[in-house]
Amino acid sequence: MSLPSGFRPLALSTAIAAIVMSGLAPVISHADTRPASAPASSLAPAANSASSTAPARAEQASPVIKSENDQRLYRSLTLDNGLKVLLVSDAKADKAAAAVDVEVGSAQDPDDVPGLAHFLEHMLFLGTDRYPKPDAYQDFITKHGGQHNAFTASQDTNYFFDIDPDAFDEALPRFARFFVAPQFNADYVDRERHAVNSEYQARLQDDGRRIYEAVEAALNPQHPFNRFSVGSLETLKDTEAGSLRQRLVDFYQAHYGANVMRLSLVGPQSLETLEQLARDNFSDVPDRGLSRPEITTPLASGDELPARLEVKALKQERKLSFMFPIDDPIAHYRSQPVSYLANLIGHEGEGSLLAVLKGKGWADGLSAGGGLSDGEHALLSVDISLTPEGAQHQAEIRAALFDYLALIRAEGINDWRYTEQAQLGEQSFRFQQRSSPVNLASNLAMMMTRYPIEDVLAAPYLMQDFDPDLIKDTLARLTPDNLLEVYSGPQVEGDQQGEWFKAPYTLTRLTADAAAQTAGDDTLASQLALPRPNPYLAKDFRVLDLADAKPSQLIDEPGAELWYQGDASFGVPKAEWRFGLLNPNVSRSVDDQAMSQVLAAWLNDSLNARLYPARLAGQDALVYAHGRGITLQFSGWRDGQQPEMREVLDQLVNGEMAPATLERITQRLRRSLQNRVQAPLYTRLGRSLSETLVGLPSTAEQQLAALDKIDAQSLDSFRKRFLAKLHVQAMVTGNLTADQARETGQLVINGLAPRITREAVPDLEVRQVTQHTVLRPDSTRGDSGALRYLQGKDRTLQSQARIAVLGQLLEAPFYSQLRTEEQLGYIVSARYSPMLDAPGLSLLVQSPSKDSKTLFSRMDAFLTRFDSRVQSLDEAALASYRDAVVDSLTQKPRKLSELAARNWSELSFGWTGFDRRQQLVAAVEQVSAQDIRAIWQQLNDSSALELAFDPGTPSDFDQRLTELDLPPLPEAPRAETGATLAAPSAEASGNAQH
Repeated sequence: MSLPSGFRPLALSTAIAAIVMSGLAPVISHADTRPASAPASSLAPAANSASSTAPARAEQASPVIKSENDQRLYRSLTLDNGLKVLLVSDAKADKAAAAVDVEVGSAQDPDDVPGLAHFLEHMLFLGTDRYPKPDAYQDFITKHGGQHNAFTASQDTNYFFDIDPDAFDEALPRFARFFVAPQFNADYVDRERHAVNSEYQARLQDDGRRIYEAVEAALNPQHPFNRFSVGSLETLKDTEAGSLRQRLVDFYQAHYGANVMRLSLVGPQSLETLEQLARDNFSDVPDRGLSRPEITTPLASGDELPARLEVKALKQERKLSFMFPIDDPIAHYRSQPVSYLANLIGHEGEGSLLAVLKGKGWADGLSAGGGLSDGEHALLSVDISLTPEGAQHQAEIRAALFDYLALIRAEGINDWRYTEQAQLGEQSFRFQQRSSPVNLASNLAMMMTRYPIEDVLAAPYLMQDFDPDLIKDTLARLTPDNLLEVYSGPQVEGDQQGEWFKAPYTLTRLTADAAAQTAGDDTLASQLALPRPNPYLAKDFRVLDLADAKPSQLIDEPGAELWYQGDASFGVPKAEWRFGLLNPNVSRSVDDQAMSQVLAAWLNDSLNARLYPARLAGQDALVYAHGRGITLQFSGWRDGQQPEMREVLDQLVNGEMAPATLERITQRLRRSLQNRVQAPLYTRLGRSLSETLVGLPSTAEQQLAALDKIDAQSLDSFRKRFLAKLHVQAMVTGNLTADQARETGQLVINGLAPRITREAVPDLEVRQVTQHTVLRPDSTRGDSGALRYLQGKDRTLQSQARIAVLGQLLEAPFYSQLRTEEQLGYIVSARYSPMLDAPGLSLLVQSPSKDSKTLFSRMDAFLTRFDSRVQSLDEAALASYRDAVVDSLTQKPRKLSELAARNWSELSFGWTGFDRRQQLVAAVEQVSAQDIRAIWQQLNDSSALELAFDPGTPSDFDQRLTELDLPPLPEAPRAETGATLAAPSAEASGNAQH
C-alpha cells in the first residue's frame, strides 16, 4: 500500500483494527490502512520516569520515558550489524508483534520507475530463500490467529504483523528473511506488477489522491515528494536501463540495510527472550553502510507562491485549504510551536473561526495542523469544509482567516495558554492506555527513526519549552504571499488535468500585491475571539480502588435500567457512559428514521461550540442515531461529567432549533447520501449487503425525500413524540463507585422521564436469504466487483462458532489463489461476516480487468477445489484454526473504552449475563472436523445473496430492495442468544448497537 508523498505517520490509529476486524473489509497485504499522524496538541509527559530496563549484552540500554500507567518493560540495543532494536515485554499482551521500519520510500524512486519502492514492498511478501512459497508467510500468520500488513510512505516503508505468542518464534524467521534474502521470483515480479496496477486503478476516483496530485503540480516540481508514487503497468516494466526484476534487486541493495532499519518486538515474553529472538533472526540483515536519504530541495520556492489552485472533486464536497510552507517543526518537538498554533486556529469553541463561519452558514468543519514534511521543510495547513453557500464566499472566508491570525499575533501568544495545553497533554500521557501490540510495534519502529530512543513514547505529548519567539517565527510564515490556496468542489471545470489521477484543475500564480488583497467582512472580524481559560479542567485524578466484578444492575424501573461495572484495572480515573434512548416507533417509517438522524446530528452540532472546551479537557460527548433510537455517549474523566450531561439534556429537551442550522445539517446528510456512489467499491458492496439484510429497507431516493420534508417545526414535533415514548437503557463502565454511578445515572433518567418498558421496543431483525438473489448497487467506480454472502441457517451459538472457524480456514487460501496466483484484483477477501448476531461468510473480489460474471465463476472454481480440503480435514489440521478463533475471542480489552464497548454490545442484545464470549469460546472449542464438513455442506446447499457491479451496467438495487420480501432469520432460543465473533460492517453495527 502506498501513502501520499510526505505523509508522516506518527501514531498508528485504529485503521488497522478496522481493516482487520471489519466483517467485509478486505484482508490484504498492503491494505490501505493509513496511520494517523500525531495529535494536533502534542503535550508533555507527567514525569521523566525511566522504564525498567536491563543492559543488553552489547551496550547499556537506553531509558525510555513512559507513562506512569505503563507497566511494560523496555530495552533498546543495537545489533552488531548496526540494526537498532526496541524490545517491549508486556505481560498482559495476548498477541506478539513485530515491525520493521525502513528509512526509504517513494521519494527515493528512480525517475524512470515511479512506484518502485511501493512495488518492492509488495514483492517482499512473495517468498524468501528459506520460505520460497509465495503464500507461506500469510498462511502461517493466518493459521495462528494473526494479521499482517505494510505501507509505503514518502520516506519510510513499514512492515508489521501480530500472531499468537506461542507461534512468535516461528513467525519471526519468516518475517526476518524479507530483509535478508527475498527471492524476487521472476514469475511473481510480472504478476505482482498487475496487483500494483490494480491498486492504482482502485484509487483513480479517490478525491484525496486526485486533489493531492494537483497540489503536487502547484509546488516545487524538483521536490521528490511531487511525483507519482503508486506505480502502474506503464511505470513498472523492463526498460533499456534493465529488467524490472533487476531494478528491484538494485533498489533493494541500494536502500535496504541494517543501518536504515528499526526493529520493534512486542510480546508477553521476557526481555531476555525477546532479545535472543532479535539476535537470532535479524543479525543476518546486511550492513551496507547506508544512511537516511536527506532532502534539501524546498517543497515550494519563491517562484511557486503565492498561488491559487482549483480542483474538480467527484464527491459532493467542497473544501478550502490554506497551505503555508514552514520549516519542519520536528527539530522543535519539545516546544511544539506548530501544535500550539494549530490548537488555536483549529479551536471550535465560541468566537472561533469555525463557530463564526458556521454562524454564517458557510462551513461545517475546520482542522489545522502540520501537513507534508521532509525533515527540513513542511506545510502548515488549514482545511475548511464548506457548505454550497460558503463556496460562494471564499474571499470573505480567506479574509476571516487572516483576521483571526492577526488576532493570534496580537493577543494569542501567552504563557497561560501554553501551560494549559501542556497540562492537558500531561494528563493524556500520564493516563495513557495500552494499544494493541501491532499498533505499538509499528508506531515505535517509525518513531525510532525520528526521535531519540528515550522520547519515542513521549514525543507526541511533549510541550516543555514555551518559546514565544519560535511561535512568532512560525506565525510570520502564515501570510498571503506565502500561501497556496486550494479549493476543491464538484463544479470546478479546470484547464489542466492530472497525469495519473486525471483531476481537472486550474492553477493561477499570483503576485504578492494580488495575494495581499482581501475582501473582508467587518461583521465577521468583530465576532472573532480567542479561547478563554478552559472551565472544564478536571481536578480529581485519584484512581479509586475497586474490586473486580461483573456488571450489575443499579436501577430497575419500568421505564429505565442502569447497569454498572466498576473498574480499576486500567489505572485511569475515567468513566464511559452510554444512555440508549429506545423508542418503539423510530424505525417504522423512513421519515421517522431520517428525523432521528437529524435530531442526533442537530444535538451534536448545536452543542459543539459550547462543549468544545470540555472535549479539549478530556470530556467527550457524542450523540448518534441507530435502528432503535438515539444513544447519548459520554467518555472522560470521572470528575466533571455531570455538568456536560446537564448541558446535553437541556439542549435535547429545550434547545431552540434554528432553521439555518437545520438547513446546514440536512445539506450535510444529503451530501453523505449522494456520495455513497463515490465510495470505494468494496465499501459500497458491503453497505448494500447490510441494507439488504438489516434494519428498515429504504432507498437513497426515499431517504433524500424524507430529509427534504424536515424543517424546524417538524423536527421539534418529532422530538416531542420521541421523548414522550422512551425506554432508557443505560450502562456505565469505569473508575467510579456504585453510589456515584447511581447518582449520575438517576440525574439523566429523571431528566428524560422515560415510561416505556424494554419489552415494548422491538428487536432488530436479520432477514433470511431464502432464494438465490443477485443485486446490482450503483457506483461511479471503474472497477468491477463481486460479493457473495453465504448465510447460516440460524443465529445459534453453534452456527456462529462453526462458521467462524470455517471463515478462518478459508481466508488465506482464497486470497492466495484469487489475488496472488490469478491476479484478479488488488482487493480480495474471504472471511466470517456476521450481520448482528447472524453468522455468515462473505467472499469479495474487486477487479479492474474482469467482469463480475468472471469473478463469480472464479469463486466457484476455487470453492470446488476447496471442497476437497474440507473433506480431507482432520482434527490435527483443524486445531490451529480453531485456536485462532478462540484467541480472538479471549483477547482482553486493552482500554477502558474497549471494555465499555463490549459491555454495551452485550446489553444491547439483552445478554445481561455478560458472558457471551465465554459461551462462544466453549462452542468454538467443541467444533470438530465433522462439524466443519456439515456447516460447509449447509452453506453450499443454501441460497446465496450476491452483489455485483460492472461499469456501464444499470443498477437495480433500489428497485429490487423494495420488492424483496425476505422473512426473518430464526433466532436462537432466548437462553442461548448468539454473540458476534467479529465486528459486522459499519452499517450493520450502527443498526445493531444502541
